[in-house]
Amino acid sequence: MSGAPRRLKNRAPRPIHSRDPQGGDRRISSPGRPAQEPLFFCMSLFDTTQLSLEAAMRGASLRQTLLTDNLANVNTPGYQRKDVDFHATLQQALMAGQSPDQVSFSPTVDSSRAVRADGSGIDADQESADLAENSLDYEALVQVAGARTNILQTAIGVR
Repeated sequence: MSGAPRRLKNRAPRPIHSRDPQGGDRRISSPGRPAQEPLFFCMSLFDTTQLSLEAAMRGASLRQTLLTDNLANVNTPGYQRKDVDFHATLQQALMAGQSPDQVSFSPTVDSSRAVRADGSGIDADQESADLAENSLDYEALVQVAGARTNILQTAIGVR
């Protein structure tokens, strides 16, 4: 054998075990190695309040899209107004014990508003007011979520 250095295979080390990235209690074992008891416990930083805030932001975002669509179609004959009541949907889900991150919001056609002669049910002034109110709701949700994040960062010494 010559004096050339021996080349090793370029392989990444395999973990013995790791936790499920979704935060569950399931262990993932490497092939050929037995599963061992975990050396640590996973704890989720996302409690019901944080998940509810995120779900409400999703709902407010969907409502913002629907309201802007309504406003864009104010002069479209026969256009029916669409909206979503994400507050009520989220409240019902929480009362039923459903996880907030599993809540889905479904737009509905609102035919309760007065219909104009062209068949459209859009009132530009009311849509603008609803849009402003929803923007304030979304901003408040973002501020609360940001404050909670800042508290967590301060608690773990990042800030």
